[in-house]
Amino acid sequence: LKRPPLYAVVLMNDDYTPMDFVIEVLQSFFSMDFDQASQVMLTVHYEGKGTAGIYPRDIAETKANQVNNYARAQGHPLLCQIELEQR
Repeated sequence: LKRPPLYAVVLMNDDYTPMDFVIEVLQSFFSMDFDQASQVMLTVHYEGKGTAGIYPRDIAETKANQVNNYARAQGHPLLCQIELEQR
């Protein structure tokens, strides 16, 4: 049997979402400590996107939806997507 594919949960850069909010999201939804969250936030800022975690498809979709819904509720345009992880 073949293992199911994994998906990366990716945060996309924008010019409006504060860096502190991105760190908060990474700590809240992906259980990162402040240093890990800061590194991912800087990757998003400088490279245009950054991986928050790698999960099976259903978990990845759920996390991306939770982040997108939370960001909209807080008035931020932060976009979270899933991408097929290349092994």
